[in-house]
Amino acid sequence: MKAAPFTLHKPGTLEEAVALLAEYGEDGGLVIAGGQSLTPMMALRVAYPPHLVDINAIEKLSQLTVGDGFLSIGATVRHAQFHRHFVEAGTLGRLLSSVVHHIAHYPIRQRGTFCGSLAHADPSSEWCLVAATLGAELRLTSTSGDRLVQINDFLDGAMSTTREPSEILTEARLPLLAENTRFGFYEFNRRAGDFALGMALVAYDLEGGKIRNARIGVGGIEEKARRLAAVEAALEGKTPDSEAFAAAAAATVADVDAMEDPTTSAQYRRDLSGVVVRRALEIAQTATRF
Repeated sequence: MKAAPFTLHKPGTLEEAVALLAEYGEDGGLVIAGGQSLTPMMALRVAYPPHLVDINAIEKLSQLTVGDGFLSIGATVRHAQFHRHFVEAGTLGRLLSSVVHHIAHYPIRQRGTFCGSLAHADPSSEWCLVAATLGAELRLTSTSGDRLVQINDFLDGAMSTTREPSEILTEARLPLLAENTRFGFYEFNRRAGDFALGMALVAYDLEGGKIRNARIGVGGIEEKARRLAAVEAALEGKTPDSEAFAAAAAATVADVDAMEDPTTSAQYRRDLSGVVVRRALEIAQTATRF
């Protein structure tokens, strides 16, 4: 199939872009940056926006910077920019470079964007999981100005966010991690490059041989990526060993509200949630570089 007819707009400034979205957003107009999710949906006529606002020419949206304890990721920063460790971001840079290789396939990572992944809000999005687990702050821009929103208030469900039709997601801010933070990411899918059936990201500090400041999140299990406070509480102050990891896995299974689809039952995803959390914890424990 081919996409339904649409008008393509190529603004040169952010002011022009938000003005276009103010005019066309309520009628179904959408922003395009990487287009690795939107374009196939348009080709299948799952999505048929009458207007597309292409923001790729807006230079300020391509910035990737560190400051004030955050990594700032502009709206047109590609997945591929994290293929190599972004040194200025320290431990967070290493975490991002370990996760990015799980995203789809190499050609898609050359074009797809970090913020576009958040805006698409696929339950199996690796970047949504990273953002939810680490507590990202997002900047939404419209003709009325900027609005800052926490990731948990932005993700509203499967393929659904709280972005207003006239707003553009212009920036995601991730808090930097301490240099000694341990992290682990584990994803399960049927084939390399497929959407994840379940994945987990863990990060924690190790003080006196005990887990402190644990951050545990799962994606692909529920309708949106989520940080698991109950599992973090179960790990706080524990020695990182098989007993603690088994307890965390059990707490995960008890806490999640797993979704299902025609090929994967809720029970399968619920059981899988414990497995991916345990394996992510094992990776964090055994990694030789943090």
